Amino acid sequence: MAAALPLATAEACDANPHLITSGDLRALQPIFQIYGRRQVFSGPIVTLKVFEDNVLVREFLEERGNGRVLVVDGGGSMRCAILGGNPVQQAQNNGWAGIIINGCIRDVDEINGCDIGVRALASHPMKAYKKGMGEKHVPVNIAGTRICDGEWLYADTDGILISQSELSI
Repeated sequence: MAAALPLATAEACDANPHLITSGDLRALQPIFQIYGRRQVFSGPIVTLKVFEDNVLVREFLEERGNGRVLVVDGGGSMRCAILGGNPVQQAQNNGWAGIIINGCIRDVDEINGCDIGVRALASHPMKAYKKGMGEKHVPVNIAGTRICDGEWLYADTDGILISQSELSI
């Protein structure tokens, strides 16, 4: 379950220097654009690694989200979008807290109308391939940080934090 009250990332960093020093609390490099109506979100992480293929992304978002955050390492590709408006709408309806895409999205106006948090590198009009290739629940390296399935993500307008466990407010 996502935290009941929003946790400010700057305050979390200020209050937990010991977690930063130990590596239990890490900040992603500020490379992501903010999309979706929910600018502040958090939840346990589910990881996915794909490249220019969105079949597994769609499959995950068709599942119940239960307040989780899908973190997708799309290899940083800027050649096509691996997430569009329909799966984001489905994710919103299925209770996902947010989606992080190390790659591109499309249907930005539609995504910006959804009550879900989305971060991506950029938007791109071309759609992804549909081969179903990728790896689920594997560690991914995004924005200078290793992210593992089951860790916690906290996002707001200041940035994105990854924590080994749920932070107390």
